[in-house]
Amino acid sequence: MVYTAESDPLCYPGTTVLRNKLDLTDQDELDEFETAMFVIRSDEAWPAGNLDVAHYLALHHHLFQDVYDWAGEIRTIRIGKGGNWFCYPEHIHAQLGQAFQFLANANYFDGLAPAEFAAQAAHLLAEINAVHPFREGNGRTQLTLLAVLAEHVGLPFNEEALDRDRVLDAMIESFAGSEAPLAALILDIITEPSS
Repeated sequence: MVYTAESDPLCYPGTTVLRNKLDLTDQDELDEFETAMFVIRSDEAWPAGNLDVAHYLALHHHLFQDVYDWAGEIRTIRIGKGGNWFCYPEHIHAQLGQAFQFLANANYFDGLAPAEFAAQAAHLLAEINAVHPFREGNGRTQLTLLAVLAEHVGLPFNEEALDRDRVLDAMIESFAGSEAPLAALILDIITEPSS
């Protein structure tokens, strides 16, 4: 689904295609390039950090540095999807800070049982999703943060549970106020698959 956006200086004039390092003006070609670069960068070690806003921005930069000059930078325009607007740019810094303060106050989810980790992580991701700090790549950066958090607390990260439609539906439900589907998804992700 394409974002709804105000007039966007990050897009090529007269299009919704984001300016990119290869100057690709066809959306399908850009999507293919972006996916390929994301997969390559996902196989590398994550940037070190303190599980804070700066670390989150570094994760986005790491994942999208080959595609966009603005990778790791907070967006400056208003965007939305499906008739819903995400956090306005003038409030992103404060709202993102609050989300990561929640994580710090929860001791980075250390020592939680898997179900409690899933519930707490669902709340964190729901908050970050509502902020949607980047012009593109928000969902993938959220899932990367989840992988980093799971690794931090010693839980597995079962990529087989990452069904695109299920992830999108859970995120949409969390935006509407129901975090239960997202918590159930996260629990499946952090549970070793049965053989």
